[in-house]
Amino acid sequence: MINMVDETDIRQEKQRYYETRAKAVINYLQKRQMRGQYAPGLSEALAAVMAMIPPGAAVARGDSVSVDQVGIFEAIKKRGQNRIINPLERDGKGDFVYDTPERRRLEREAFSADIFLSSANAITLDGKLVSIDGHGNRVAPMIFGPDKVIFIVGANKIVKDVDEALARIHNIATPINSRRHALKHNMAEARDLPCVKLGYCVDCKTPERPCRYTVIIEGSSFMDKGRFDVVVVGEELGI
Repeated sequence: MINMVDETDIRQEKQRYYETRAKAVINYLQKRQMRGQYAPGLSEALAAVMAMIPPGAAVARGDSVSVDQVGIFEAIKKRGQNRIINPLERDGKGDFVYDTPERRRLEREAFSADIFLSSANAITLDGKLVSIDGHGNRVAPMIFGPDKVIFIVGANKIVKDVDEALARIHNIATPINSRRHALKHNMAEARDLPCVKLGYCVDCKTPERPCRYTVIIEGSSFMDKGRFDVVVVGEELGI
């Protein structure tokens, strides 16, 4: 019996495409004194990250759909060997568990964590990590504070250069993420952002603008060699 080709299934093609681009990124990460590794899927990404978290380490996090999709903090809790610093913890209705003063305290505590887990909004083919924040509590620990920073980045976030990274963030990540906060986290102010209404950035000056702090990590300093680990996942992760 002849097996018919399924022309609608392009999973293998996309997997190979993502892997090829990811390996190019990883090559440049190493040149920038950052460690990079490729994980074909979620299970491999989870195993790679968990292997980098020793027992007893205090682990903090930034807001990241990618981290949640991989299931890292569920695995850390299940293992029961690490203290978790999570100022973003929410209840079943999507509201913050901690009040504002306690969240701010935990955000500051993240700077003294052993490990900080997050994603980046984009990563360039030549190994630059680009992220934008509205409050700064996610991007600030990336560049200073925790002993180690682990990025989990879906291959869908690989872009040509910094200009393309910024365009991706402003026109894709921010509108979708703002709508996520409106729908899932009861943030009414996010519904009225111009990028949410229009679907693209107009460089607004609204008080609720979530694009205020831009961080471009071009490599690790000689004093911080080994601080950055980047797991590039061969799937579409995050926003």
